Amino acid sequence: MHRLPLLIACVLAVSLALGGSAGAGSAELSCGVPEAQPVWIDFADSSVAFWRERFARPGVVVATNGPELAEEARAAGAATVHWDMHLRRRVGTPPVPADPGLIEQRADSLFDNAVSVTGCARPLIALNELSGAWSPTPLTETIERYRANVLRFVSRLAERGGRPALLVAGKPFTGGDAAAWWRSVGQISDLVLENYPDANVVWRQGPIDGSRQLRMRYRRRAAGLLAVGVPPSRIGLMIGFQTGLGSGGREGLKPRSRWFEVAKLQALAARQVAREFKLAHIWSWGWAMRNERSNDPDKTFAACVWLWARDEGLCDAPGLLGREFDADRRAGQIDLPAGVRCVYGRSEMTAASVAGLAKVTGDRELALTALVARAIERERTHVRGHETLAAERRIVAARFGGSQAAYESALAQAGASISVARGIIGDELRRHEILSRDSTTPPSSADVDRFRATYAQVLARRVIVSPAPSWLPEGSGVVLATSAPPSVFRLPTGRAATVRTAEGRFTVRALDVPEALGAIQVALARPAIARELVAERGAEAYAAWTLQKQRGAESRLVCERDRLPEAGVVTLSSFVPFLALDEGEAAGWATSRVP
Repeated sequence: MHRLPLLIACVLAVSLALGGSAGAGSAELSCGVPEAQPVWIDFADSSVAFWRERFARPGVVVATNGPELAEEARAAGAATVHWDMHLRRRVGTPPVPADPGLIEQRADSLFDNAVSVTGCARPLIALNELSGAWSPTPLTETIERYRANVLRFVSRLAERGGRPALLVAGKPFTGGDAAAWWRSVGQISDLVLENYPDANVVWRQGPIDGSRQLRMRYRRRAAGLLAVGVPPSRIGLMIGFQTGLGSGGREGLKPRSRWFEVAKLQALAARQVAREFKLAHIWSWGWAMRNERSNDPDKTFAACVWLWARDEGLCDAPGLLGREFDADRRAGQIDLPAGVRCVYGRSEMTAASVAGLAKVTGDRELALTALVARAIERERTHVRGHETLAAERRIVAARFGGSQAAYESALAQAGASISVARGIIGDELRRHEILSRDSTTPPSSADVDRFRATYAQVLARRVIVSPAPSWLPEGSGVVLATSAPPSVFRLPTGRAATVRTAEGRFTVRALDVPEALGAIQVALARPAIARELVAERGAEAYAAWTLQKQRGAESRLVCERDRLPEAGVVTLSSFVPFLALDEGEAAGWATSRVP
């Protein structure tokens, strides 16, 4: 039976009853709490043995349920908000929801207690915690009643002038009819998303990958609520520092210096995402030391790192920990100069360079992938600027009759500037260098026969070439139209002629007329076919190589909002074929220009 209409009716009733009260309740965060977002809020109760040492100071907001602790914290300069540990006692649980008739009374009691603890007439009240956030629709009758209780409870707190902050464990299910409930709760209460990754996993990933995964995790949680209309000013992130095994947090990570590094990365990642989305607050939790499971003497030092990472004035982590702590605040962070899309090592992929190349590819993401691959290949090759310019001159001479104007006109038609063209030529040179390093197994007789049968109609010709080019390294023999310059097949038989290519100038003498590959004796054609097969295998090996290097480079690649490009094989010369160093690739363009 579909029971969501009951919840929707409750939502509408609450909205009408609140009128302007919900808006008034969201006007300020809480007494003494900074208005600048995100606000950092740290949990402390009497079990947090080090709370005075770490949290009782100006610039810190303490979430607590202890009146004496709160008063002492405020006397030390901290702000306070109320923390209610037992929401289940107020509203029940999804299997056993509380009597709806008791909800308002319990909310009033909690509100009065929160005012007493915080000394604030309009307190922020953290509610630990919503159960069954992940439950898909349609909801069971008991879950529906439980959520109606929660909605009424936070609404009553808002009516009294409080600002409820509902802690949410797990990934909220916001699909279908559930979206209306989340949207309505988000108009009345803050929603604090709990995020407790395993510190061991973050550490193993390193500062770049680890930070990226933390940011992506935080973004995914917030994005689900934002997508259904919950305002960002109503969303917070809860970061866990618990040490009991199986609950996220430290999870036994040793030595402790590694945990401190993860604490730093968590603070920086949470701040980045909160700023991007303009989220309301960032909370820390897990500092309690109530039993053997949670009694971790390193928590006080992790708390110092957590404070230092967001504000160096809150705790001197480098001074306290010395060599145990890496004070680098930039590693793994998105700290890109204005106008830069990604950085790989020392190579910057600017928004302008991506846009310029996208005029050729027609796709910005494809252009970014190509630029990242270029940066990776530059580290592994030795192509110099003068080599690129020399290759460009050969291309102009061979394919444009030496006319720079004709060359630039063709570039303009392809959407490429001179700098973009030289980048593509450099890519070609680097690819050839990489290919030259690979050795491939000679093709078998069966491979040769299959190629000959498949490409029987391809033009072939027996020639002598001086000096020996890449497309006929032996200097004499059969060449194929799939790799030799088209002009070779237009030369008169028996007469030497000069042929210009992107590789250089050659003297070519044709020994026979052009004919189909299938008509040439296998013995004569075999070397040419073998070259084609080796070239095919080289291209496959290059594709595998560049994909592997691109994926491996992600640990050094930093991109705006972590929007990394897809790994891929992008041959930019396919968009501008007259820039290809491979004569077969350029042949189609060259043929189209022949009158």
